[in-house]
Amino acid sequence: MFNAASVLASLGRMARTSELKRLGVSERELTRAVRQGEVVRSRQGVYALPDEDPGILHAAEHGGVLGCAAAAVLHGLWVLHVPKERHIWLGVNGTARGRSDSCRIHWDAGHVEVGVLPPVRNTLLQLAVCADEETFFAALESALRQALVHVRDLAWLRLRLPAARRWLVDFARSDADSGLESLVRLRLHRLGISVRTQVTIDGLGEVDFVVGTRLIIEADGKENHDGTKRHKDLRRDAVAAALGYRTLRFDYDLIVHDWPIVEAAILAALSTL
Repeated sequence: MFNAASVLASLGRMARTSELKRLGVSERELTRAVRQGEVVRSRQGVYALPDEDPGILHAAEHGGVLGCAAAAVLHGLWVLHVPKERHIWLGVNGTARGRSDSCRIHWDAGHVEVGVLPPVRNTLLQLAVCADEETFFAALESALRQALVHVRDLAWLRLRLPAARRWLVDFARSDADSGLESLVRLRLHRLGISVRTQVTIDGLGEVDFVVGTRLIIEADGKENHDGTKRHKDLRRDAVAAALGYRTLRFDYDLIVHDWPIVEAAILAALSTL
């Protein structure tokens, strides 16, 4: 007889009774493990380890799996905003269990497997329906960057997107190093400003954006705040100036929370070049 907790740990996810039985776990062992607190029963016939993500347990209680922004985060995508409300994917033929007034249900195409996140393309579709276009776009470019979606996934996604969001699939690229870069490119596009991304400049190296011929824009993430990184950035900016470029550098808080200042700075710089 196999230990229920050990089998669940080896799977790395929750599982149905039928799957655990196939792997050698008996009904008696499951009853014992639940009584001892070694495993939990999220709903009839579905078991998990006690330290399972609360969102995943909550989704299983309702008959589905975690979806939308929370699933995107677990997939490793860059997500601008994660709502407090839990989103659950039931697939195309799922059955909601219990009260669902505390969560949002997604019924998009596919079939749910216990403990398995929705495919990345489904997660992106859910984001497109629930979130603003910037959150969706940044997550989409994050998925492209990590090769988590491919041409057939983009075709599947575009076909099912709201009409107003389809252009974002065509506009998306796979070279954005962070969601911040995705936000900057999208917002500048709305202003009618074209940028070149991930540009290599002789004597300087690679920069995030070049606008026109002489304006460099750098988007620094949350992690770029230590003294050593600050010194390297200042040196790069000085080298860029010596080469005839002007550099504008913006951090996470400026781009996400103070965009009007960023926009004004870029427009002012462009007016003088």
